[in-house]
Amino acid sequence: MERESMEFDVLIVGAGPAGLSAACRLQQLANEAEQELTVCVVEKGSEVGAHIIAGTVFEPTSLNELFPDWKERGAPLNTPVTRDDIFFLRGPENAAKAPGAFVPRNMHNDGNYIISLANLCRWLGEQAEALGVEIYPGFPAAEVLYDENNVVKGIVTGEFGIAKDGSQKDSYMPPMELRAKYTLFSEGCRGHLGKDLLERFNLDEGKDPQHYGLGIKELWDIDPSKHEPGLVIHTAGWPLSESGSTGGGFLYHLENGQVYVGLITDLSYSNPYVSPFEEFQRMKLHPTIKQHLEGGKRVAYGARAITKGGYNSLPKMSFPGGLLLGCDAGTLNSSKIKGSHTAMKSGMLGAETVFEAIQKESSGEDLTAFAEKFRNSWLYKELFDERNFSPAMHKYGTVIGGGIAFLEQNILHRSLPFTFHDTTPDYAALKPASECKKVEYPKPDNSITFDRLSSAFMSNTNHEEDQPSHLKLKDPEVPIRDNLPKYDEPAQRYCPVGVYEVVDAEDGSGKKFQINAQNCVHCKTCDIKDPAQNIQWVVPEGGGGPNYPNM
Repeated sequence: MERESMEFDVLIVGAGPAGLSAACRLQQLANEAEQELTVCVVEKGSEVGAHIIAGTVFEPTSLNELFPDWKERGAPLNTPVTRDDIFFLRGPENAAKAPGAFVPRNMHNDGNYIISLANLCRWLGEQAEALGVEIYPGFPAAEVLYDENNVVKGIVTGEFGIAKDGSQKDSYMPPMELRAKYTLFSEGCRGHLGKDLLERFNLDEGKDPQHYGLGIKELWDIDPSKHEPGLVIHTAGWPLSESGSTGGGFLYHLENGQVYVGLITDLSYSNPYVSPFEEFQRMKLHPTIKQHLEGGKRVAYGARAITKGGYNSLPKMSFPGGLLLGCDAGTLNSSKIKGSHTAMKSGMLGAETVFEAIQKESSGEDLTAFAEKFRNSWLYKELFDERNFSPAMHKYGTVIGGGIAFLEQNILHRSLPFTFHDTTPDYAALKPASECKKVEYPKPDNSITFDRLSSAFMSNTNHEEDQPSHLKLKDPEVPIRDNLPKYDEPAQRYCPVGVYEVVDAEDGSGKKFQINAQNCVHCKTCDIKDPAQNIQWVVPEGGGGPNYPNM
């Protein structure tokens, strides 16, 4: 059956900071040149911003370049950072505040803002549409479209109205082909089409494997007497140090009497009994954090994997017919715990590269000019200078790794003349359960700490129930046959919303692996951390997933 198709000059997959910045910059350039350009953005979420979640302390460097008059345009940057506090949590009760002089330079946030990245993307979407960009929310990009010469020619959207048994329901809508001269992929961390592109074009050949963290975050209304707009708190140490993991916590006071609280757990942890969700709940009980939350109310919850490999894991970002941008490529600067400004800049550089190619009336070429633009940008310098941060933290832990960061950033004011590497993929870091100590987590008190099910509810996640699961198993036998005896099936702990469970089979034959795909918040942790690399995340029906209001 021949599919319907639409043609564009440029197609952008993903309405995040990279994709929307690319769209805006493309139309700015076209308008300046008085050239007609058709630019389309497809977004799998129900609306722009629905799937966007980040810390977020935002560095406005790229926004200043893209829209120098962003204040007059009403960009939602309302809370400048007024104070930075960093605490090393020594245990469940004790903490030591780091003196400012001993904090790595990149952890200071002068000139930055506490924002909702979801709301910034909604605003960027409005700017893009005003410039003439077409944005289609609720349209998932299911597969990459290639021509006979292996050149990317666009994407195929997902089908609507397929029942669990594979039959077509009354609501069935066939997929469409969206074709373009160039396609920019900005799906965010661990984009499923990005994975395909990396493999097909060997884009990460010779690079360190990408590394990831799982960020879990809540939005709280707090006691007005405790609210200090602009206060930024970061923590290191407990509880992750107790389970041999690395990462860190945060608590940010934004506007309207609200705070963000969250924990990033590096997915390089080795103990399969670790539960990042439960680690986050424990962190909130520490007096340093709990004092801000007591008397308050949790109003939203979400989770998302983030790229942490940095410069050493950056793939080649160009291929015939398109570019891989933002966190789809891994441009986050983990030493700053920031990826929005870097994603935006990569999108802008991509837009400039594509526009120049279109002006030359080319189509489908490998945009190798992007590499030179990238190398001559502040983005390259920023990532190159911090290339040792993630591998040093993984190899040597928070204290020694933090000391190396302090040496580079505060003493030498440059990177060391050699490069640390971490060549073990996160999924391969797990040790057998028999070699590890079980981690006992307290039960939720439903005041400060909560369970997974109520948390999933707070993410406003919804999927059409009668559809095939978007969480695919290459081999359905692996979870019970291999992962359960060797690793006590870690999926039941690393998923932050309880998608995966090991339950008794109805026929009494033993255990079975249950997938509650309706709960999925699209964090991609399972696709990353499964030790057998047996779980594949693909797009569900359009509009499914979380609906983040202010995250």
